[in-house]
Amino acid sequence: MFRGQYEHTIDPKGRVSIPSRFREVLSTKGDGRLVITHFDNHLVAYPFDEWRIFEEKMAALPSTNDEVASFIRYLVAGAVDCEVDKQGRVLIPPPLRDSGGLTSEVVLAGALKKFEVWDKIRWYDERKKTLENFDSIKGALAGLGL
Repeated sequence: MFRGQYEHTIDPKGRVSIPSRFREVLSTKGDGRLVITHFDNHLVAYPFDEWRIFEEKMAALPSTNDEVASFIRYLVAGAVDCEVDKQGRVLIPPPLRDSGGLTSEVVLAGALKKFEVWDKIRWYDERKKTLENFDSIKGALAGLGL
């Protein structure tokens, strides 16, 4: 599982270093390939095997539902297979960098079976919103025994 948050920079070619703890998860979860796509105002990165499971779940949804079809179109059309290089970096293609609003400073945040890639300013804005709404969020998750 992916846990923690790590601040990194994107180099001029669009490469970002994957934290060593995330690389450990990738090496135990498969072959080091990632599928990266846009989601809302950030990017999500799935180990290839986890992405395939997610694709199967999406394929089981009712494609005649316009909202489902739009969601799948948005997520899958933007998805890119990416490999982690020998230096532990991944190249994020320009269209994904643009859709994620990524600048030179990013945060890679663990999100269980995937991790997220956020522009640093957006990340801290999102964290602030979460803290402001934390009481209602706790209520929604009461069944977890937190």
